[in-house]
Amino acid sequence: MGKIGFVYAGQGSQVVGMGKSFYDNYQVARDVFDNIDLDIDIKKLCFEGPLEELSKTSNTQPCMVAVAVVATKLLKENGVVPDYVAGLSLGEYSALNASGVLDDQMAINLVRFRGQAMERAAVGIESKMIAIIGLDRELLNEAVDEASNLGVVSIANYNCPGQLVIGGEANAVNKASELALEKGARRAIPLNTSGPFHTSLLVPASLELKEKFASVEFKEMKIPVVFNSSAKELEADESVAKMLEKQVMSSVYFEDSVRYMIANGVDTIIEIGPGKVLSGFIRKIDKTIKTYQVEDQASLEKTLAGLKGE
Repeated sequence: MGKIGFVYAGQGSQVVGMGKSFYDNYQVARDVFDNIDLDIDIKKLCFEGPLEELSKTSNTQPCMVAVAVVATKLLKENGVVPDYVAGLSLGEYSALNASGVLDDQMAINLVRFRGQAMERAAVGIESKMIAIIGLDRELLNEAVDEASNLGVVSIANYNCPGQLVIGGEANAVNKASELALEKGARRAIPLNTSGPFHTSLLVPASLELKEKFASVEFKEMKIPVVFNSSAKELEADESVAKMLEKQVMSSVYFEDSVRYMIANGVDTIIEIGPGKVLSGFIRKIDKTIKTYQVEDQASLEKTLAGLKGE
């Protein structure tokens, strides 16, 4: 068997009830959930919702990370440790937790702050995000350039071949979307997001994070992290803090990150978090990669059996 990669789901995958089967069945999960020290009731939000409250950016982020922390610990208890980790947007913080850089409480605290900073940055901006299906990067970049005279618009997510996401100010995003369809895109699907994430409009959030990170102790990285904004590991002149400051206002290169892991020997990828969105992307990137998914007790047991070849 080759190497194993863990990828962590991002915002938008949250569901009411996430983490509950872990909590009901495993002491390690109870230890995590019962000891979270935060200004919101993570356990209640995860297990009972309501979805509207769970889906607020500043609530979603710590809830998703809490569930990811538990899943990572349960895999480790069963002898499954990754060779590489990456996450989609918010998931990068869970990847940094898995790699040892952020302890559990720090990862949860930071994403609570990050979510609040992102909400503040989005106030008063008429923004939009649209998934563009079936167009290559070069043509979409052309469409974005042509529409940028109407306002801020850029490619926010490079998810997989044939799925890119544009974001920014609504008028410019709408125009870029029209141009993308003219250039041959099959579909343009508006996304239900609360801000222009991973665009330059999030600079205020980046600056807030920079200030916050000044007092954070980032620990030694024990497992390589493939970062969203570079699609590779940390280079000598980079720091985790700088990468996270950049990440909130920069494109997420998920496809490139997965290709980096594959190029470095990863042939099995476990998606951690609710849903199978990332596994779907991975199949479109390289269908020879074995994918598993862990979001609850049943999927954990299925993954462990699959890894043992049962």
